[in-house]
Amino acid sequence: MNRRERRAANKRRDESATRPNALAFGSAGISIVDLTAEASRSYRVGRISEAREICRQILAREPAHVQSLNLLGLMAQASGDHRGAVKMFAKAIAADEVNAACHYNAGNSYQALGNRCKAIAHFGKALALGMDEKAVSFILQSPVIARYVARIAGKWPLPVTNVELFGAESVIPLANDLFLRCAMEATTLPGMQLELLLGHARAELLRLAGEKGEDGGEIDDDVVAFACALARQCFINEYVQGRTEAESALAGVLRDRLLRDLASGAVIAPLALAVVAAYFPLHAVPMAEALLRRDWPATVAGLLQAQLREPLEEMGERAAVATLAPIRNDVSLQVMRQYDENPYPRWTINPLNAFAADQARGRIIPTAERQAERDILIAGCGTGSHAVQIAQVYPNARLLAIDVSLPSLAYARRKTRELGLHNIEYAQADILELGAIGRTFDSIESVGVLHHLAEPVAGWRVLVSLLRPGGSMRIGLYSHLARRLVVEARARIAARGYRATADDIRRCRQDIMREAEQWRMLIGARDFYSTSGCRDLLFNVMEHRFTIPEIAAFLNDHGLTFQAFEPFDDPTVIEKFHRRFPGVADEANLEQWSRFEADHPETFWDMYVFTAGRNVH
Repeated sequence: MNRRERRAANKRRDESATRPNALAFGSAGISIVDLTAEASRSYRVGRISEAREICRQILAREPAHVQSLNLLGLMAQASGDHRGAVKMFAKAIAADEVNAACHYNAGNSYQALGNRCKAIAHFGKALALGMDEKAVSFILQSPVIARYVARIAGKWPLPVTNVELFGAESVIPLANDLFLRCAMEATTLPGMQLELLLGHARAELLRLAGEKGEDGGEIDDDVVAFACALARQCFINEYVQGRTEAESALAGVLRDRLLRDLASGAVIAPLALAVVAAYFPLHAVPMAEALLRRDWPATVAGLLQAQLREPLEEMGERAAVATLAPIRNDVSLQVMRQYDENPYPRWTINPLNAFAADQARGRIIPTAERQAERDILIAGCGTGSHAVQIAQVYPNARLLAIDVSLPSLAYARRKTRELGLHNIEYAQADILELGAIGRTFDSIESVGVLHHLAEPVAGWRVLVSLLRPGGSMRIGLYSHLARRLVVEARARIAARGYRATADDIRRCRQDIMREAEQWRMLIGARDFYSTSGCRDLLFNVMEHRFTIPEIAAFLNDHGLTFQAFEPFDDPTVIEKFHRRFPGVADEANLEQWSRFEADHPETFWDMYVFTAGRNVH
């Protein structure tokens, strides 16, 4: 399951989700469908007794009906009966254990009951099952967070002081939000409003850590846990948030204090350690390995695992990566250096979880297809998310996953080992040199890679030469039309002299956010919210763009047949396509798609992602 399919599936699963509760739909027949829809309508308009009665009617016929159990749980939750609510959610989860919304709702009730361990477990499960894609919208619907966001919005782009924002409560109201903490630990949180709020929270924690001095003072455990979660979020997004010069200076002072304490063996306050980690990756701090020999609270231990143990493990993996084909091309070497400095993406959640949820709902790849033995090439695997997903969907396949970046491959190897996978071979290689490896494949996937080569068409030809007759290719290329805003942004970056450094990327992002309306689509892109993602999006050392006629010409010249574009995030695209060509619409007709894109230039904003088959003869 690819990234677009996953996002579309998540959107379908969570389209009824709201904070503080979420609905999940399911049915087992037409009459049940009608009753379910009526129960949901009644609930939404406040006819609670009616909704409750309809749910009971459904459950009398289908005792494990997930939607009804979940809806009864929500009604109990709304009335303050959280014990009754968790019983309903537990029954719903027993019937559908991969239902992200039910896990999220259960987490809310467990938090209300004061059972933090169970709340955190359910929130974590919800995020792992696909709610990570929607986490920001859930977080922003918290009344507490909404108030903070409104205060910031009232002043932005002028600064709001932490005293104005937080008052005497400091970050305690944020620290009490367990879903926010779980989300910060689990995934990148793409959203300008939330980023601004978390930036203020980080500065406030910096003030607190400095104010408490050497002994750390009395700090609430929830504040320490929040600081650790925020530090993990900063590590995941590679410290992309903006910061003032004064803030950077204070963070430097706190880091120097940590270095002195490490050298002397002095006590280190957990809050101070977490705040340093929110500004600097711990694996880059001298003598930081000594931290692993001390006893820490569980939240600090989790932070050390993410920022110290795992990066050190990845450094050890680099020597184990084989070189399959040399990297000699000048542009390929520049691209290699970019991704060595910023491996992309830094993924944390098993990409198969959302796929498993879809499998349970009937989006099933035939067993024979899943179990078939096949040779698959992932040409440009980055940090391994794509390869890991394919390896789990097709457990009997043999995968070769190649990339130019050793740090990216090391990340991929660590994640692959964590998941217990054994059918992926990772190697360093340049696509332009793969013709000499003497291997062929049943399937080749190269998404978001060819357009970063010095000669994309030459690289694509190499891949075609490795594809067996009857095999298939999955290719992703940037669209000339859709990338116009990116081209404009890249020109602006060049004119203003921004370099591809962490500091300049941060400054550039702040510049863009101050003119948010002009750059709305950039600010809405997930890649905008991490340093590696932003560098890949706006600062890439090489970027080519294609048109649909150019793709069609290549396929025709090389004996490839276009099969389909991947499902679109926006389900109305296909509806619009059929309205554009009434009675004759053909989704495999690239000439029609070219005309459609001319009318709707943002259709392929991410990129063209499509499959093509190689003719048998």
